Amino acid sequence: MASNRDDSRSLQYPRRWVWIVLGAALVLCWLADLFLGSVRIPFQDVIRALSGAEGLSNNWGVIIRDYRLPKSIAAMFSGAALSVAGLQMQTLFRNSLADPFILGISSGGNLGAAIVILVGAGGSFQFLGKFSAIGNLNLIAAASLGASAVFILVMTLSRRVHATTLLITGVLVSYIVNAFVRVLVQYASPDAVQAYLSWTFGSFAGVTRERLTVFVPVVSLALLLSALTIKPLNALLLGELHARSVGIDPSRSRRLIILVASILTGAVTAYCGIIGFIGIAVPHLCRSLFADSDHMVLLPGCILVGACVALIADMISQVFGGAFLLPLNSVTALIGGPVILFVILKKRNLSREFDA
Repeated sequence: MASNRDDSRSLQYPRRWVWIVLGAALVLCWLADLFLGSVRIPFQDVIRALSGAEGLSNNWGVIIRDYRLPKSIAAMFSGAALSVAGLQMQTLFRNSLADPFILGISSGGNLGAAIVILVGAGGSFQFLGKFSAIGNLNLIAAASLGASAVFILVMTLSRRVHATTLLITGVLVSYIVNAFVRVLVQYASPDAVQAYLSWTFGSFAGVTRERLTVFVPVVSLALLLSALTIKPLNALLLGELHARSVGIDPSRSRRLIILVASILTGAVTAYCGIIGFIGIAVPHLCRSLFADSDHMVLLPGCILVGACVALIADMISQVFGGAFLLPLNSVTALIGGPVILFVILKKRNLSREFDA
């Protein structure tokens, strides 16, 4: 008994330091995101601006409080949301390459948001004119409904096709959904098309202080609801039979996971555009970091690591973009692409071992 206690304590202490380092890294990344940009602001002035001090030169207080602060908060919540959604999908589909972007879930959110942006901004579809008055909350609802519809479709197909084939199916679903979006683009006004194209590049800069009042509560509520999926996700790791044996209803749990993941994906897609690779890369980083498959550990870990990764991507898009921001999708692809390649090669090596 004493040896087991010593072993558990030896595992807890290193993990405790991992949480401390992640918390410190999040604070440092957040401050660095406020400090770096097309205009370099002295660190002491960043702190003064955050404390509400007046008299800052060169409108630095306005830049920090009205532009960089909302953008950094949006980055943290977006990274956390996409990472948690990716973790849930990888467990639900039992597929290490599943995420909102690859499976087409983001494309569904894209369709819902495109209807609001293209038609609401002056599109030519008169029968959809009722969308012109949709506000911020309904923008999230439209994107979430689109993401949920595609998610349910992919879930239905997942019962009939192989896991690898499911990834190809997700790509095909994305093409079909994007075809509807292109029809909307064809008949929308030039201003609406320009607004939509800028939105598709992905950016946290479009989330203003006013939009944060809707974005943050919605994502926070969905992250809180994701805590209810921890036990079902742990049970589903061992299959539906095991889940039923421990009192988990797989169908009800699946619906809850779909709801939470759709809201998380839809909210981020509505306000920040289509952001890929964070949802697939961060869960794998957390599994390697904690060397654990328990979602009680992985879910909060994905929140912290996802927020850090999103802040780093935002900093890269600003620093190397100069006066213009680099497309956020390109930056996240450079970060997440190597992780996906590593996972594919690792799975290939594992398959060779089993064949031998």
